[in-house]
Amino acid sequence: MWVSRKGHSFSVASYNIHKCVGVDRRRDPERIATVIRDLDCDAIGLQEVDSRAGPHADSKQLEYLAEATGMQALAGPTILRHDGDYGNALLTRRPILAVRRHDLSFRSREPRGALDVDLDVHGHRVRVIVTHLGLRPAERRFQVKLLLKLLHPVEAGQPVVALGDINEWLPLSRPLRWMHGLLGPPPWQRTFPTLLPMFALDRVWVRPHSALVDLRAHRRKPARMASDHYPLKAVIAMPEPPDRRIQQARGDGRRDEDR
Repeated sequence: MWVSRKGHSFSVASYNIHKCVGVDRRRDPERIATVIRDLDCDAIGLQEVDSRAGPHADSKQLEYLAEATGMQALAGPTILRHDGDYGNALLTRRPILAVRRHDLSFRSREPRGALDVDLDVHGHRVRVIVTHLGLRPAERRFQVKLLLKLLHPVEAGQPVVALGDINEWLPLSRPLRWMHGLLGPPPWQRTFPTLLPMFALDRVWVRPHSALVDLRAHRRKPARMASDHYPLKAVIAMPEPPDRRIQQARGDGRRDEDR
């Protein structure tokens, strides 16, 4: 049984932080941290996280954002350098059950990947996949086919969230239709560019599709300047906790005995 809006929920967001460089070309990780705190999510998938050593305390961006928001951090690097890494990440308040990292790179194009994490949410195992797809259509077709292999078959009863900067400019492209076919079509929200949002480059898919309570771009003032993408936030209804279902079953049994 999936609970109503008043019951347990799980909030998640996708956010391309653009290496913490805002539309004013200033590098300011604290602005990104402010947006993340304002989102107030259980988990946030990040793209374009630059965690290289540098002269500033916030140069390693993932470490800085985790400390500034009080969340646990998981790195999903796609580019490894001697002085650090760059790529995807997940910030979460929920216990981490398992972590998998998948290579989605296509030929000689920029390396791409997916961070695949199982979280404990109200006693349920929730799978969250964070990715950032390539710039060319052939890349994205190749990468979505790999994602579909990772997702299929979807385990019965397990909530699944797939999110990221999909880089699809056309709403009826084949990669989007393939993802919609497996996970259901989410609402279309313009997230890019922040100064004049025209394109729904960022996506959040939820399975079961009926569990998606709300999905919207987070267009508050701090987010307008912090990156060239707006965050995309989803609220997901969760099944009742297992212990509550057991208690309810026991209560129903006692009522039957009383009759």
